[in-house]
Amino acid sequence: MTDTKEQNTAEPTAPHCPTDSAHLCMPDDARKRARHRLSIARGHLESIVKMLEKEDAYCVDVLRQIKAVQGALSGAADVVLRGHLEAHVATAADRGDTVEIVEELMEALRYRS
Repeated sequence: MTDTKEQNTAEPTAPHCPTDSAHLCMPDDARKRARHRLSIARGHLESIVKMLEKEDAYCVDVLRQIKAVQGALSGAADVVLRGHLEAHVATAADRGDTVEIVEELMEALRYRS
């Protein structure tokens, strides 16, 4: 049996990640919302592919649908970023991994368009 002092000095458990306490996971709400937005993007993308199978596909209509896919993808990225900021960046000081989280966030932001 461990004493109370040992238990209190243990590594803080990562939020939202029941299987691995050393790993930070995406918050459930953000994951579900991002998945929904990506499903929308997939639907739009499938409609574009079907449009292009027809000989009478109109360029501007295809471009509009492509823009809709880009918007859905951007919305999904915003959801994921907000979840990361709220669940992990805002709590980094409590966990003691501020430097690592800032470096990780800077790396992730390189992929934003």
